[in-house]
Amino acid sequence: MTTRAWSGPPAPGRRELLGFAVVGLLAYAVDLALFTCLRGPAGLGPLTAKALSFVAACSVAYAGNALGTYRDRRISGLRPYAAFFLVNLAGAAVQLLCLAVSHYGLGLTSQRADTLSGAVIGMVLATILRFWGTRTWVFRAEGRVGSWTG
Repeated sequence: MTTRAWSGPPAPGRRELLGFAVVGLLAYAVDLALFTCLRGPAGLGPLTAKALSFVAACSVAYAGNALGTYRDRRISGLRPYAAFFLVNLAGAAVQLLCLAVSHYGLGLTSQRADTLSGAVIGMVLATILRFWGTRTWVFRAEGRVGSWTG
């Protein structure tokens, strides 16, 4: 068995992706836990529960990305905050569409089906959109407009 020596901190692109993923996992945990509580014990409908859990998770994600992943980018004013929420609203629309199709279109109305469609399948698709939108319109580096490689 061979071991690899530590080679230092990750490259900037990998650091960005890793930071985004860690912040996203935290926001995902908030989204999933709150959605499950609102849908189950609180007895809210699936779309209301998802909308409320989204707002909480989005706030956690913005703070985590601004203070962690993209702390080296100079952001100020309301523009980045508004752009972040618009990007996340587009992601939320993807999640809500997955939930609505599953719950109302396919008739899969159990809490488990709602959780899988809204918080798993919808989240995966929305995360791809959010990563691209966040680095393109919110925390963009100078001279970069949406390039995956920077």
